[in-house]
Amino acid sequence: MKLFCYGDSNTYGYDPRSFLGDRYSPEVRWTSLLQRETGWVVVNSGLNGREIPHTSWQMEQFDRLLALYPDFDLLAVMLGGNDLLQNGSFTAVDVAGRMEGFLRHLCKKLPSASLLLLAPPPMRRGAWVTEERLLRESALLGPAYAALASRLGVPFADSGQWNIELVFDGVHFSEKGHRAFAEGMRLHGLHAAAPF
Repeated sequence: MKLFCYGDSNTYGYDPRSFLGDRYSPEVRWTSLLQRETGWVVVNSGLNGREIPHTSWQMEQFDRLLALYPDFDLLAVMLGGNDLLQNGSFTAVDVAGRMEGFLRHLCKKLPSASLLLLAPPPMRRGAWVTEERLLRESALLGPAYAALASRLGVPFADSGQWNIELVFDGVHFSEKGHRAFAEGMRLHGLHAAAPF
């Protein structure tokens, strides 16, 4: 089985102790841990700072990327945090609206059963998270995504239920957080996307 993971810095494995965008070692990243624990081939297509694709150019870029991996069994999408961080007035409803456009684009190309929408864990107060808006809206993203996934018939898992430890910035996974995320994906994420 092959799992294609499309996400932001928490999929990439960004190490927040780094000043240059370095990443945790493969032994730490949740994608590598999940591959080891399941025997699946797990493709890590995370990118620091990535928002949900929402322009025609971004959709085309995604399509070109996906064409490099034509034989995947499941596409897991975890995005939305940067949309809140980089757009000062955005709410969870705005982010879910962007995600709906992206998922509808995907559903034109792929069976909905081959998709897995993941809600990122809510942000916590930290060096990057000082606004009440970010705390409030990131906590609302899980329910907003759950409603969206139900409406579109797309499998869904909420990593906000997996007790993911975040570091001092309030956004990025700690090493322990990566282990918890891999376990959550194994027990809940892949189960939500059954029969895979």
